[in-house]
Amino acid sequence: MPWKELRAMDQKVQMIGDWTTGDYSISELGQIYCVSRKTIYKWIERYGENGAGGLDDLSRAPVRHPNAIPRHIVEELIATKMKRQKWGPKKIVAWLSQQDNRYKLPAVSTVGEILRRAGLVRHRRRKHRTPPYSEPFLACQKPNEVWSCDYKGHFATRDCKPCYPLTITDNNSRYLLQCRALYRPTYNETQPWFEWTFREYGLPLAMRSDNGVPFASVGLGGLTRLSVWFIKLGIKPERIDPGHPEQNGRHERMHRSLKEATAKPPKETLQAQQNAFDEFVEEYNFQRPHEALGQMPPASRYQPSTRVFPAKLPKVEYDGNVKVRHVHTNGEIKWKGDHIFISETLVGESIALQQIDENRWELKYSFHKLGILDETTGKVQPGTNKKV
Repeated sequence: MPWKELRAMDQKVQMIGDWTTGDYSISELGQIYCVSRKTIYKWIERYGENGAGGLDDLSRAPVRHPNAIPRHIVEELIATKMKRQKWGPKKIVAWLSQQDNRYKLPAVSTVGEILRRAGLVRHRRRKHRTPPYSEPFLACQKPNEVWSCDYKGHFATRDCKPCYPLTITDNNSRYLLQCRALYRPTYNETQPWFEWTFREYGLPLAMRSDNGVPFASVGLGGLTRLSVWFIKLGIKPERIDPGHPEQNGRHERMHRSLKEATAKPPKETLQAQQNAFDEFVEEYNFQRPHEALGQMPPASRYQPSTRVFPAKLPKVEYDGNVKVRHVHTNGEIKWKGDHIFISETLVGESIALQQIDENRWELKYSFHKLGILDETTGKVQPGTNKKV
């Protein structure tokens, strides 16, 4: 069943509702609603000042237009675009200037805006992409070296409630460690089920995921609250390349079987859907033969990890060969008199800086590479190593 399309106003109201619960950080709201932190702060401020009425869009029309473009120029620009639809503002300005030098044409950027308002320019939304993961993937030659996790594409149960199936598998044995029907793919809903799984089966060496929430973000190092928690537990968060599900092929193959067996059609309620997932997990792990395992079920190969879930979360520590800086409440560190923005996700944590050459420093959070600080620009760029 497809989702109903939400108006912008509905999304603002829903976003403010989520914010007032205190369950979500600004970064999480930005990922869920695909807007910037600046936008979220704006609507929170307007809501605080005027209540729900403050969420209405304000008119952007100026009171006066002292520099308005003459109407005949606007009409000529639009007519030219209609005749030559593949031409952009630069070509249109150049062509009209050559036809009649009496034209006092506006700047190219202004022409582009005129054409956009006339509905003649397709708006291209800028995408904020997760920084690439550049480390080599860990081999999975025995159980618990690499686990894979994902949210199998969400759908609605027959009572029109959302269902996001969280799945976790062991890559070597194909053992399905967790399949949980959740309402939303947020940190607050996801983290407790990872903890339950870690307490039940121990800890892996690495956790492989795609670049979606809550596993990855567009921030430095692709970190989220969940992946920071993984790192503290000594688990390496690995991310596949965008658009390459084959890099997590074993997990994706399990997803196809899961969907065919449990969600065609969806069940009546979320609890009924969970019951179907539980039945699938039992059959998949203990009964279903797997060709890659010599026609044996995953349970014949899997055994829990010897790395147990700790009673207390370990503290991240560094050796004496690096410079250590504390990430302040605004997400910045102080470095040689300057303030360098790192990440809101790492507020309260310490990061290490190791010198590469005269002007560049490699940044790490524990063992996880964040990027390269260039002192000449004062900016941090993602690392450039390639996976092998």
